Amino acid sequence: MAPKPGAEWSTALSHLVLGVVSLHAAVSTAEASRGAAAGFLLQVLAATTTLAPGLSTHEDCLAGAWVATVIGLPLLAFDFHWCTNGHLMCAGCFIHLLADARLKEEQATCPNCRCEISKSLCCRNLAVEKAVSELPSECGFCLRQFPRSLLERHQKEECQDRVTQCKYKRIGCPWHGPFHELTVHEAACAHPTKTGSELMEILDGMDQSHRKEMQLYNSIFSLLSFEKIGYTEVQFRPYRTDDFITRLYYETPRFTVLNQTWVLKARVNDSERNPNLSCKRTLSFQLLLKSKVTAPLECSFLLLKGPYDDVRISPVIYHFVFTNESNETDYVPLPIIDSVECNKLLAAKNINLRLFLFQIQK
Repeated sequence: MAPKPGAEWSTALSHLVLGVVSLHAAVSTAEASRGAAAGFLLQVLAATTTLAPGLSTHEDCLAGAWVATVIGLPLLAFDFHWCTNGHLMCAGCFIHLLADARLKEEQATCPNCRCEISKSLCCRNLAVEKAVSELPSECGFCLRQFPRSLLERHQKEECQDRVTQCKYKRIGCPWHGPFHELTVHEAACAHPTKTGSELMEILDGMDQSHRKEMQLYNSIFSLLSFEKIGYTEVQFRPYRTDDFITRLYYETPRFTVLNQTWVLKARVNDSERNPNLSCKRTLSFQLLLKSKVTAPLECSFLLLKGPYDDVRISPVIYHFVFTNESNETDYVPLPIIDSVECNKLLAAKNINLRLFLFQIQK
């Protein structure tokens, strides 16, 4: 075997020392803290797979399979929580467990030891997160191995096989291909030589989608110029129906905006019988006017995330004319980006959002 260059031997020696120290730390802390010991063991595995690349050719390699067994699913993120007995859960699984418990009206429990878990009882395990960031993972484009902490940057900026688009996509070129073929394609791309009339047809289609986005923001700016505008922070609290099979719903305390009393209600998956069995989760809400009015009250309203939440909600404007006979809107979708964001809301003790109301005067 040919001798390694000095830099490679130095790197190998540092990984070997790290592995030995981590193994000693894992043995020393095993009884006091199983979670910390697991983190040190992951560090040992990371060092081992670095020294012996053959051990980490696929996702089912020794390190990857061991971690997946601990948390129940393949690794998707670096954030890890641990229960009071030291069992690990990735952030996605942790939020999903809390959301499921909310839907089933149960106490969330660790899937391994069944002890209670919550955001206050569980904390992040930084030792495990550090170790996992050093574990090898395969690039989905070039199939080479990289530490997980470097994989995202490699796939976005460095990989020669990453999927990219032609620079003439703005004038309609639909080409998608590997980055190393981009220069050859752009040199032969036919779109720069299209006639003005051909390009106008392409640009008209692109302008239509752009106009829809601009229409939303122009509508919001127009509403902000109204004379009577009100907003408030609202807190949805979880409740259960009185049915034989109870269903989860949310309701806010009464609040006053535009000199009127209002209530907001929300439900999961449009009151589906067993939303906990569905991977796709949505929230819908309705606005109810609780005070009496002497004339029809025409309003526009929208819900946005609260000032201290990280949930992603797309702005959607709804309109309704409130009267004493018709004082509640239909249930309308809460425009959450995806089911992961919905689980974040369900996992929280309460849902905190911000409501904007605009009174339309004729």
